[in-house]
Amino acid sequence: MSNDFNDWPIIYCYSRKQAIEDGVLIDVTQKAKQAGFKIPVAIGDNLFNQYVTPPHGLEGEGQSVEGRLHDLFMMTQAAAHTHRGEIRIIFDVLFLMKPGRSERITVLAVIGPGDEGEPVLTICLPEDE
Repeated sequence: MSNDFNDWPIIYCYSRKQAIEDGVLIDVTQKAKQAGFKIPVAIGDNLFNQYVTPPHGLEGEGQSVEGRLHDLFMMTQAAAHTHRGEIRIIFDVLFLMKPGRSERITVLAVIGPGDEGEPVLTICLPEDE
């Protein structure tokens, strides 16, 4: 099948693999598999560094990257179930940011083609899409 863009020169290409190598995306596939995901999963660096990584001062509050990542995965799965069949979903997640103070943030999850056309999931802040 031909399209009108086949003869256009590629000006710039940035692969998912390069984004992971550069740290723009954090590959969390192994942890995601433990939570029941069947495709590769990456998280945007801003979401990971600002929210999944617990802020200083929460060490005694039972907060960890693993626990916060698990919570994010559960919320992603719940949103995906609610919006079954959609490839792009937006939902809110609460993160404890200081003892006794949570912050509600909006998260975007997108299923799209990976570098080889395979399905992959990217979870990020909407402004990082």
